Amino acid sequence: MFMLKIKTTVNSILRDYKEEYSSKYYMSNYDKKIANTIISCRTEKLGGRVETCDHCGHTRTLYNSCRNRHCPQCQSMKKEQWIIDRKSEVLPFQYFHSVFTVPEELNPLIKRNKKKLYKLFFDMLNKTLQEVSESEKHLNAKIGFFSILHTWGQKLNFHPHIHCVIPGGGKKKDGSWKNAPKDFLLPIDALKKQFRYNFITELRKMHKEKELNTNGTSFDNKVVFEKFTEKLFTKEWVVFLKETFNNHESVIEYLSRYTHRIAISNYRIIELKDGRVYFKYKDYKDNNKVKTHDLPVMEFIQKFLMHILPKRFVRIRYYGLLSHRNKSENIEECYAFYKKKMKKKEAKKSYRELFKIVTGKDTCTCPMCKSGSMVTTKKIVPNYSHRGPPVRNVS
Repeated sequence: MFMLKIKTTVNSILRDYKEEYSSKYYMSNYDKKIANTIISCRTEKLGGRVETCDHCGHTRTLYNSCRNRHCPQCQSMKKEQWIIDRKSEVLPFQYFHSVFTVPEELNPLIKRNKKKLYKLFFDMLNKTLQEVSESEKHLNAKIGFFSILHTWGQKLNFHPHIHCVIPGGGKKKDGSWKNAPKDFLLPIDALKKQFRYNFITELRKMHKEKELNTNGTSFDNKVVFEKFTEKLFTKEWVVFLKETFNNHESVIEYLSRYTHRIAISNYRIIELKDGRVYFKYKDYKDNNKVKTHDLPVMEFIQKFLMHILPKRFVRIRYYGLLSHRNKSENIEECYAFYKKKMKKKEAKKSYRELFKIVTGKDTCTCPMCKSGSMVTTKKIVPNYSHRGPPVRNVS
């Protein structure tokens, strides 16, 4: 008899091994809450509904999703709506993709101070880009950009870095607008040195004012910490500009790769076999070849949980001309200056419309007869006390 093989997912791994993991290793209450939410996604625990076709009588049961930002099953629709919202905010410039990375020597300190040092990362990146761009030696104009924090490498290792999408132009002090030279925005060496200086200077200040958690580590010692930061000054910090874009559509297409990514997506997981999780990864050092890596299931869970963001921490941020406070006015002013027509802002899409964009399927069309419409005939009440936010979803 033919047996259908069930796809291994992050959700199913947590469902089967979370209790064993928590009995062997420490899990904070927040980690447990996130894990339980992901485990419950698209199960009867969150409730759902039964739908029946009004033409052929076919029935199906659909369960609600958890909508947690760490859940690999809940990112597609959020990403699609985010991209639609951004289409009307693209400035009429060439676009640049920049990546800022901190040295791996900082990883132990960051892990103990995630919220504070992730914020420091964002703040110093913004300060650096604004200082260099407003310098008379360089662009001599204020810029705007948005940035996205990623904390992982392809093998689930801890690798904090921030992706920035930057329009190649800005606003001068006299109110006029200025284009950056073609295929050039800002000098990489200036960005590296300024970012390193800004980050380390502020890090030292935080340590001096005892804002960092260094209990039980050598960083408690002022002399040790000074030597540590002096060594960081000798390292070359990695900052680089990647692809450039000349039209709106290519910018939006590119953004979809980065905006709502999580540490590992379900499509990358191959199987769980003999207590090990096998998954695909890109080897950037070998021409981006797709290879297979495996981890013991307990280590896989540990590494996945390592990338859970601090509570209420915002991982997509807008700065300068594109900050929320005056973004609309700046965009309108820029288009008026260049006498170009702005793209109209699209209305919010319904879940049905977003699902059709992502999958090409209409959630209301009967999958059996293809002509009838699915109508809700029964509500399934969540069967545990903490109810996740209900949302339409189709398996």
